[in-house]
Amino acid sequence: MELSQNTILITEGTGGLGFGFAYKLIELGNKVIITGSNTQRLERAKKLLPALQIITLDITRTEHIASLYERVIDEFPTLNVLINNSGDMPQLVFHGSRILYDITREIEINMTGPVCMVQQFLPHLKTQESAAILNVTSGIALVPYPVAPGQSANRTELRSYTQSLREELKHTRIKVFELAAPGSFNPAHVPFTQVDSSMPNEFQAPDNIIEHAIRRLREDTYDIDPTLANLLRIRSRLASDSCFNN
Repeated sequence: MELSQNTILITEGTGGLGFGFAYKLIELGNKVIITGSNTQRLERAKKLLPALQIITLDITRTEHIASLYERVIDEFPTLNVLINNSGDMPQLVFHGSRILYDITREIEINMTGPVCMVQQFLPHLKTQESAAILNVTSGIALVPYPVAPGQSANRTELRSYTQSLREELKHTRIKVFELAAPGSFNPAHVPFTQVDSSMPNEFQAPDNIIEHAIRRLREDTYDIDPTLANLLRIRSRLASDSCFNN
């Protein structure tokens, strides 16, 4: 995949992986639009990276996604890359007291929202000379995480959806990637090592993961598994083999 001269839309790009991708992709010569549900964080991101284009989006509302599409296609008709980075991971247990609203919202942010984004933008992406979709999942799509059962299930669903989408689009000009981010963090907000030491904590990003993902995107490696996520994949396979052999 060519990683310059693209027009790229990143959901929840105000911190963590999303902001890290925006930072690096602008550095590589791309036009980058980020969305976020928090206007203040969007404005702060814009202040730190003036080249950013920012748009407020509540990814849990389909009418907001439809409005986003109309605006983006009108203002940025060359859009050819979608990075689905939205994520939420409340630590909720099955037997605890859980508000139904929280459960459904978690599903909407982690699974329904990204799928709706793909379905909304897919017709436009098909018109581009080259296009790509990158869905950010998590290592817990490979090995369940007991204190985050919803996130584990949502990321597993998104992983399966991404694989099916890739197969369906294999004869088009759209490349479909998955980044299984290591561990069980919220890719939109959790701080890691800094992209720039002068940036506030909430705009720090896991630059080692970003660099790894950029290399794999360039190589057209569709399943991107940084080291920890890859170890989780191996562990999962070994556990499965053990179950079947006993």
